[in-house]
Amino acid sequence: MSDEPAPAPPFLTAQWRWLAMLNYACDPALLRPLVPAGTELDAWEGVTYASVVGFMFLDTRVLGIPIPFHRDFEELNLRFYVRRRGPEGWRRGVVFVKEIVPRFTIAAVARVVYNENYVALPMRHRVHLSARTGGSLEYGWRFGGRWCAVRADVRGPAGPLVEGSEPEFITEHYWGYARQRDGGTVEYRVEHPRWNVWRAESASLDCDVAALYGRGFGECLAGPPRSALVADGSNVVVRRGRRIHGGGG
Repeated sequence: MSDEPAPAPPFLTAQWRWLAMLNYACDPALLRPLVPAGTELDAWEGVTYASVVGFMFLDTRVLGIPIPFHRDFEELNLRFYVRRRGPEGWRRGVVFVKEIVPRFTIAAVARVVYNENYVALPMRHRVHLSARTGGSLEYGWRFGGRWCAVRADVRGPAGPLVEGSEPEFITEHYWGYARQRDGGTVEYRVEHPRWNVWRAESASLDCDVAALYGRGFGECLAGPPRSALVADGSNVVVRRGRRIHGGGG
């Protein structure tokens, strides 16, 4: 018999659609102080990545209930990659440095439930994309008195993930880890099918990164990304979190 408890009940269901993923090689020394207890930094072929990801949340439901005026909205996050050994083997997960959404209530709930670093800022999007022909997309947020943006352009049809590839490493993470105020860690599972992806022909991040994320990330995210992807997305289930590390010394 496995020591793994039964799956936690769903906390949130939604669609995550049209994900623009700009991926940057970062010095592990920048990320190590942010690694939650009980996890370790993960890398692909020796490269430690941080990703800026913009996408649409659609048909969002919390505990099965649609919240009026909070079902469809943009999100922009900065994340990096960790892993933890579970009963079934390595669990590959993400840690969020900061997440931006357009509504205060969404940010407040995420901070309370998971202690994730959500902030509410005005946001907008422009998506002209077909799974067969490609196109362009842009996610914008207002910060520092101006509109900032993540943009990507793709061409042709989206394709399936290739086993062992960089796009698979970036997209195939099914766990989230959130450091708690007492030093503990909450682990939560994210469920979705494998996505189809494009490699972006061009991609850009236009904002004052140091002001938004801190000086270290200002250096890490300077210049063009090492790679950029767009994923078509799917329905997702985010399950309730569980403590894997108690914290408090």
